[in-house]
Amino acid sequence: MTDVSRLFDFAHYQLKHKPNSSALVTKYDGQWVSMSTKEYVDKANAVSRALLKLGVQKNDKIAVISSTNRTEWNIMDVGVLQVGAQNIPIYPTISAEDYEYVLNHSESIYCFVSDEEVLQKVRKVQANTGLKEVYSFDKIDGCKHYSELFELGKDESTQPEVEARKDAVQPEDLATIIYTSGTTGVPKGVMLSHWNITSNVLDSSPRVPLPPTGETRVLSFLPICHIFERVLIYVYQYAGTSIYFAEALDKIGDNAKEIKPNLMSVVPRLLEKVFDKIMLKGEELSGIKKALFFWAVRLGEQWEPYEANGAWYEFKLKIANKLIFSKWREALGGELGTMVSGSAALQPRLARVFGAAQMKVMEGYGLTETSPVVSVGMYKDDMYKIGTVGKPIPNVEVKIADDGEILIKGPNVMMGYYKDPDKTAEVMTGDYFHTGDKGELDEDGFLKITGRKKEMFKTSGGKYIIPTLLENDFKQSLFIEQVMVVGEGEKMPGAIIQPNFDFIRDWIEHKEHNIGKSDKEIATSEIVIKRIQKEVDKYNKNFGKWEQVKRFELTEEPWTIDAGHLTPTMKMKRSVILEKYKALYDKIYSN
Repeated sequence: MTDVSRLFDFAHYQLKHKPNSSALVTKYDGQWVSMSTKEYVDKANAVSRALLKLGVQKNDKIAVISSTNRTEWNIMDVGVLQVGAQNIPIYPTISAEDYEYVLNHSESIYCFVSDEEVLQKVRKVQANTGLKEVYSFDKIDGCKHYSELFELGKDESTQPEVEARKDAVQPEDLATIIYTSGTTGVPKGVMLSHWNITSNVLDSSPRVPLPPTGETRVLSFLPICHIFERVLIYVYQYAGTSIYFAEALDKIGDNAKEIKPNLMSVVPRLLEKVFDKIMLKGEELSGIKKALFFWAVRLGEQWEPYEANGAWYEFKLKIANKLIFSKWREALGGELGTMVSGSAALQPRLARVFGAAQMKVMEGYGLTETSPVVSVGMYKDDMYKIGTVGKPIPNVEVKIADDGEILIKGPNVMMGYYKDPDKTAEVMTGDYFHTGDKGELDEDGFLKITGRKKEMFKTSGGKYIIPTLLENDFKQSLFIEQVMVVGEGEKMPGAIIQPNFDFIRDWIEHKEHNIGKSDKEIATSEIVIKRIQKEVDKYNKNFGKWEQVKRFELTEEPWTIDAGHLTPTMKMKRSVILEKYKALYDKIYSN
């Protein structure tokens, strides 16, 4: 363990103990290109030497903005951190104005971008920032290419200076500032030290089910600028795993078939989309094939871990796996045994169905401010329970406050919010961080998230509503893509719903309904509204009368990250959605 106490130590640890000829793998011009651990470390050292030549000092800030995860990001990460500077990752999808805010607030002096689109946004605001230069990973006319750093740093005689800078970096030094995408106001800069993140990697690693021997392949596609994926990348490096960076979100299926990953991280929204696609394919079947498909799904929905359903159930499941679920696995490369899920609550139904299909989903919980992992499920040693986010990892203490709020204490709790001691003080009581989430620890020590403190609301009748519980149930419907439950201070809960336009288009065709197929025509069709009402009625039955959604309205466009409805990790920005659809909200409560 003493080998690793700062973030750049992971690459050097891998080189010393588990060198890999395919440590980092990115696709360029249709070809997967591998980089060995040795080349990775050599290039990072060259970057460090170049940064010294450019005059980068300890605690200088260097921004990195990449549309996709890629090898270059990791080289820059190590190269920057080794000289005692800080890596400021920025979400690529935020606006140019937000780029300007983060670049100025962090006082970044250099910026590395992935591609033309990101570069254009940076160029738009560059004159208003303190940036000395912008470099790009892609070759772009009029922009310096990041390979110029290898040329600038090729003289190895200055490596002793890099080593001296490395030795001067202490575990408790600031490593990165992560600006939370936030659902309201300007982004907050979360300061994380080397040890905040490193301790979290070391404490989380035993929970990640990587095979002990042989080449392990992971597929990485969740934004690396988000701490969840970034910590997993360090976990994989520590384990000597081959990390393949997916080309894009919509290429995950294709990439998985090509590389056959053993493991990947997901967010619930993505799993919901994968499941919806599978169900659509099932709907297209006919006769005995269709009957078998839905028999397997129904069986999967009853799955319990550790063969708790008994021998007869397991016998039927074997048949379902052979006939149906094996095809699901093939669609994701055939060797995916585990997915790690974070960022939002996972529907228990999905955990069951994918578990039955031998692709277990280990749900975890954490926040940027906790570096991020607080707890995560693990199948071995009976540390997995559906509907929970596993047990807290070692060295992290979870306490439930009197009002049900989850409080966290441990080496992973942030240094504070950058330049904002008041906001920092608001979320800390002594060493305990207030998460803003509500939860409970069961008799076996499993953590269950019951809602978000700020998202809970009271109706005018004084009844508490936890919107996420309703939303998770409603999203099980194939007709509903997104749903936000509203109604603070109103008589009853209502819902703003984004229909699942793709599924509904197929349904219209299948049923031969005389309805137009544009998003607007679907959202305003009486036939569609009536059909979605049936879905709402079905899921309402799971809740008390005061909790049930009495009225809803449909939106005429999809909710996306680019349009601002969702954060980069696909969580709803409630205040933005409410503002965008104020007219629909008023309609729900107009009489």
